[in-house]
Amino acid sequence: MHTTEFARLLGIIVKDYQTHMEEELAPALTTSQLAVLEVLEREGNLKPSELIPFLSTTPAAVTMLLDRMERGELIRRDRDEGDRRIVWVSITDKGKREAERGVQVRNKYLSQVLDRISTHNQQLLVYLMGKISGTK
Repeated sequence: MHTTEFARLLGIIVKDYQTHMEEELAPALTTSQLAVLEVLEREGNLKPSELIPFLSTTPAAVTMLLDRMERGELIRRDRDEGDRRIVWVSITDKGKREAERGVQVRNKYLSQVLDRISTHNQQLLVYLMGKISGTK
């Protein structure tokens, strides 16, 4: 089996990606914050609990993440007019700008990585990753 080699290479790729993203996004943004901003841009205003499936984390971690993002003026939390127990999370203008910057950083990095292989192999890689992830 190739599982050991696959695990080793996957670890290298993930570590390199995370290190690059954290360095390039700092100090205004983290990869987790970018994920939240992208979800809010795509889905619109959400309750904090609705972010959990997108982030694969705990409710407490989401709360701490949103606290930091609110202090950084990336998101806003507002009470629901009809039911004050409900809090809605929305992206701010600054959050939209930072999300755009973060996507550009990610796309530039991934383009550089993918440029190491041919277009055909890029398509094959994406196809195979889809199979492995169970999404294709």
